[in-house]
Amino acid sequence: MRMTEPTMTSPEVLEARVAADTVARARGLTVRLLTEPVEHREAEQLLSLIWRTDPGSPPVSGDLMRAFAHAGAYVAGAFLDGELVGVAAGFLAHHPGEVPCAELHSHITGVVPQVQGRQVGFALKLHQRAWALERGIEAISWTFDPLVRRNAYFNLTKLGARVSSYLVDFYGEMADGVNAGQGSDRLLVRWPLRAAQVVAAAAGEAPAPPEAKGVVLLDADPDGKPRRHAPQAGGTFLCGVPDDVEALRRSDPALAQDWRHEVRAVLRTALGDGGRVTGMTRAGWYVLTSETTTDRETR
Repeated sequence: MRMTEPTMTSPEVLEARVAADTVARARGLTVRLLTEPVEHREAEQLLSLIWRTDPGSPPVSGDLMRAFAHAGAYVAGAFLDGELVGVAAGFLAHHPGEVPCAELHSHITGVVPQVQGRQVGFALKLHQRAWALERGIEAISWTFDPLVRRNAYFNLTKLGARVSSYLVDFYGEMADGVNAGQGSDRLLVRWPLRAAQVVAAAAGEAPAPPEAKGVVLLDADPDGKPRRHAPQAGGTFLCGVPDDVEALRRSDPALAQDWRHEVRAVLRTALGDGGRVTGMTRAGWYVLTSETTTDRETR
C-alpha cells in the first residue's frame, strides 16, 4: 500500500467528506481527483488561462501533475456541468523533527474568473481537507500574495488558516501575466485540519470576520498611496492593502510596487516582533497582535 492511500475512516474523516460533498452539491459542482494524462493536460491549459502565461510556460505542466498524481500526491479538479473550472495540486511535505508526510503543501489552486463567487475554491479546499484527513495528514500549508485582498480574506477568515511567516520574493521574478514585474512576496499559512475553527469553517460556521479596531500602521492617503504611521508598543494593529491590487498593477505598476514594499515592512516587523496575523476584515484590513512593535526598516 502506498503511503498516501486512504487509511482513515474516523468520525472526523466522515464529517470532512460530508462537509466537502455538501458544499460541492449545493453549488452544482463535482470535485474529484484527476487521474488520466488527458485530464492533467486540460488542467495545465486551465492554469495557463488563469495566470495568463504562454502556452509553453504553464504555472504547472501537465507532465508534472501526472507525476504528482502517479506518486500519490494531490491533484484534483472542480467541474461545473462537466466542464473543468478549477484545479488544485499539492505534494507531501516533511519537516525536520516531524513524522514523514505530516503535512500536505498545496502548491497551486486556480479557478476561472467566470465562476468566481460560486465557492469553487471553497469546494476544492474542503475536498483537499477530506483527502488529507483520510490519509492521516494533520495540516495543509500554502502560500498567497499578501496584497491580494480577496485571497487573504478567504484564507484567513473563511477557511481559518493561520499565518506562519512572511516570505520575501519567494519565487524570484515571475513571468506570468499576474505577477510579472511585481516580485513574489508570499505569506505562508498553515491549516490545522482538526482545529475547532477549521471544523466550524468546513461546516459553514466560520467565526464572524474581525472588526477593524486597533492602531492603524498602514493605510492609503487621499491619492491612494501607502501611508505608514508611527508604531506603538503592544496591542492590536491594522495594516491596509489596496482594494484591487491586480487592477492597480495594470494601471500604475510603480504604485503597486510601493504597496508591496510598505506591506512587507509592516507585516515582517510585526511577525518578527513575536506578533501574529489574526485575520482579515471585510474591508481589507489585516488585524495584527504584537507584544511590541518597532519601526525597524525591512525594505
